[in-house]
Amino acid sequence: MHFARFAADHHQSGVQAQPGFQQAWDRKGFTVPAGVSEALRALSQREGTTLFMTLLAAFDVLLHRYTGQDDIVIGSPIAGRTAAATEGLIGFFVNTLVLRARFADDVSFRALLAEIRESCLGAYAHQDIPFERLVAELSPDRDTSRSPLFQVMFLLQNAPAESPAREGSAASRKGASVESGTTKFDLTLVMIEGQERLSGIFEYALDLFEPTTIDRMVTHLVTLLEGLAASPASPVAGLPLLTAAAQATLARWN
Repeated sequence: MHFARFAADHHQSGVQAQPGFQQAWDRKGFTVPAGVSEALRALSQREGTTLFMTLLAAFDVLLHRYTGQDDIVIGSPIAGRTAAATEGLIGFFVNTLVLRARFADDVSFRALLAEIRESCLGAYAHQDIPFERLVAELSPDRDTSRSPLFQVMFLLQNAPAESPAREGSAASRKGASVESGTTKFDLTLVMIEGQERLSGIFEYALDLFEPTTIDRMVTHLVTLLEGLAASPASPVAGLPLLTAAAQATLARWN
């Protein structure tokens, strides 16, 4: 999924991504209302999915609605400690899963969520295959300005009881994939699960996104989460991205 194409259309400078996958970045933190967070947990339980799967599906919907693409591919890190022989070893093993979502016409969020559940379970079953081997086997057309297979990352983390994360706080920094001031990906969404509510961080490439674009993305994502939690049987094309106030303003302009 060439999400950078959408980002370039929303960036005023038109600067291209730096070569070698390394891009200057910034982040934007946000929180999800407690009622919406609880509704998402309840939805996950009813549908037999994990919260990770539900939030991933919502992020897929957001990218699908933004780009108009029916084939969305997102990367996600996984610890990779499935073998008993590795349990006693010290260190953090990380592999990257490639998670794909395909959008049929008029698909409901509930149907999409079921498909993403199967996709995730299939990926978990093969999580020991190194990402580099997968790239070598698939041999995609390579572009040295971006990571192969996907340019968007998603992960879910547990937060300490005193979270939610605030922008610039220790909890928000915990979710960052890179602390050096550069990132390999166009866009990363880190969701953090607290006891009372969810919070999140968008980490984004400054060459591709304006801060105001990310501000709108945050509003759209939180509105989308509220809408799909309330009406999971709705077609993904009809789920709201605009708040009621924004819809009223748009109606007045029209």
